[in-house]
Amino acid sequence: MDNILFFDVPKEYDGAICKEFLKKYCNISSRLITKLVRTENGITRDGKLIRTIDSVHFGDKIEIKLPSDNNEIEPVSGELDIKFEDKHILVVDKPPNMPVHPTKNHQRDTLANIVRYYAMSKGEDYTFRVINRIDRDTSGLVIIAKDRFTANGLKGLYKEYTAVCQGNIVEDGTVDKNIRLKPDSKMVREVNKDGARAVTHYYVLTRNKEYSLVRCVLETGRTHQIRCHMSYLGYPLAGDELYGGNRDNISRQALHCSSLKFIHPVTKQDVEVRSELPDDMKSLINY
Repeated sequence: MDNILFFDVPKEYDGAICKEFLKKYCNISSRLITKLVRTENGITRDGKLIRTIDSVHFGDKIEIKLPSDNNEIEPVSGELDIKFEDKHILVVDKPPNMPVHPTKNHQRDTLANIVRYYAMSKGEDYTFRVINRIDRDTSGLVIIAKDRFTANGLKGLYKEYTAVCQGNIVEDGTVDKNIRLKPDSKMVREVNKDGARAVTHYYVLTRNKEYSLVRCVLETGRTHQIRCHMSYLGYPLAGDELYGGNRDNISRQALHCSSLKFIHPVTKQDVEVRSELPDDMKSLINY
């Protein structure tokens, strides 16, 4: 199934070169423009082929035929909790203990496998382009762009996470500490001045004698950022043995992607998707 985008040329682009219109108004990358030029009828005006060096005029209807994707992920039937979908974007609520992408030890039990099966059942097939990759044991919202254009346009994604930390956090705060990979590890991060800048804002939602429920907003997107920063403060995530937590009452790190906000690259509409806290995290706060 072809993926087609349509753009009407506004007055301010009357007489503009097509390539500049595509880049500046349509937010199409130079790389994608090159692919479109090589695609049969990749760029047309009112149904007729237009070159990138031609001028566009007010009222022209520019049609973009996005190149077909190559997809080698094996489709596997499974349950998907879909929170939002249109022809360009899919947002699903991922359960814990499910990898996002196939790896050496997980070839058929990942979110990517299930999404491909679901897409093919609808007569679609697209590269699995995850905009906000989360850990296997982290639950919550995952946004998938169905084409290159949409993936490029979703870079301004706003994310909120909900975490259950061990200990009693009494006030909101911000951690602005650089993070790097520990020299003796291939996975664990640490706070270190020689690392990349990382900023985490956290807000206390509720707490009991053993745990604190916090909302985390990220300014940066470093690997394990929330897990590393909260451990640095002395409040590791419940269940996060990698960063000092224990699994007395939960079998995985208590971290959930609870909210995504973005401007839709095609419709230009504001979209907000939310996910309820899973039961295993609720139990830590409500017991």
